[in-house]
Amino acid sequence: MSVVGFDIGNENCVIAVVKQRGIDVVLNDESKRETPSVVSFGEKQRFLGAAGAASATMNPKSTISQVKRLLGRKFREPCVQDDLRLFPFKTSEAPDGGILIYLQYLGQTDTFTPIQILAMLLAHLKQITEKDIEVPVSDCVIGIPSYFTDLQRHAYLHAAGIAGLKPLRLMHDCTATALGYGIYKTDFPNSGPCHVVFVDIGHCDTQVAVALFEPGSMKILSHAFDCNLGGRDFDEVLFRYFAAQFKEQYNIDVYSNTRASVRLRAACEKLKKVLSANPEAPLNIECLMDEKDVKGYIKREDFEKLSSDLLERLSIPCRKALADSGLTMEKIHTVELIGSGSRIPAITRILASVFGKEPRRTLNASECVARGCALQCAMLSPIFRVREYEVCVFVQLLTLWHFLLTTAHGFLLLLVSIRNDELSADSIFQSIVALCFFSVFFMLPF
Repeated sequence: MSVVGFDIGNENCVIAVVKQRGIDVVLNDESKRETPSVVSFGEKQRFLGAAGAASATMNPKSTISQVKRLLGRKFREPCVQDDLRLFPFKTSEAPDGGILIYLQYLGQTDTFTPIQILAMLLAHLKQITEKDIEVPVSDCVIGIPSYFTDLQRHAYLHAAGIAGLKPLRLMHDCTATALGYGIYKTDFPNSGPCHVVFVDIGHCDTQVAVALFEPGSMKILSHAFDCNLGGRDFDEVLFRYFAAQFKEQYNIDVYSNTRASVRLRAACEKLKKVLSANPEAPLNIECLMDEKDVKGYIKREDFEKLSSDLLERLSIPCRKALADSGLTMEKIHTVELIGSGSRIPAITRILASVFGKEPRRTLNASECVARGCALQCAMLSPIFRVREYEVCVFVQLLTLWHFLLTTAHGFLLLLVSIRNDELSADSIFQSIVALCFFSVFFMLPF
């Protein structure tokens, strides 16, 4: 039985495997610990992961990245339309209101759904894992954002099934991080519970969770998020800045050229990382467009001014998570900062002002979710013995009422269908499920 944890990020994926000596991160074919979440279609073959990222600039219109943003979403959703404007590939609305992706492959135009693209990526990660551990992989735990809807979670399970995987559990990213943090930490104070805030700033989203730790157990007190605020938004700030600068200085419009846009966005992402460690950074790109070499320059101070709106938005989910937990700043023991977009120095200052203490980086920012998922998989596996550790997720009363109203709505639909003689297989199944949930709910002791 395989014991594997997958962190499917918007930009990169990480695979963690439990072995007898502990948890290891699997290296890909290029001996890197992170595999790009990219699927690219060439003229005669398909490129996945690192190979897909390498061919992205050559085939921008046939390269799919950030598929996580499209999974389980409707084409006409405003946030989906905002994302599609940034992607070079062609899309349209599916008959069921979903998203269809058009790609050139083997000399013809093929259509794919986001579930199919994710299944290709998961199959590639499965292949990498099997090559490393030399054991067939099926059972696993996959990390997902806390804001995912039921439709998005089912899409993940569907894609995993196509790839030949059997997810034992879909685990929230911050919950997986908290599990890996709490089960190994031995210096918690004995005077009472320890409260830790986990701030995960990823490539496309920000998630915040407040966790309570006690010896042998942990409890998630609250979740908050901004699903449209991440590292790529800071990249976009730099992209717009240099696009305007190059149009004025070199008389080129990168928005009109797909390949130039892809290259400039990649350069801006590297520039952001340089600014995280240096007060200023240059930007040089050869033959960006119309055979023109371009040069740019920006200071960290100017970058922070351009990103001031994003930095202000960052404090909103942090304050909401703190308020929902019912705690004050004085009761917070530690703030842990993780995620690929968390390396900007201004973010540290914002979090310090919100929680009243300097954030710490004791966890590996890119690997902690995958390690937590692998640990959860080991706890569910009969092969490994893991010390007893209880994981509780706090369910707010509002969520319970929403659930009850939803099931009641399904039951009423059944009554209306019977009255109007309009029964269907779907309505019967949904109503039976609703009745079962009602029965279990009212049998629970309070």
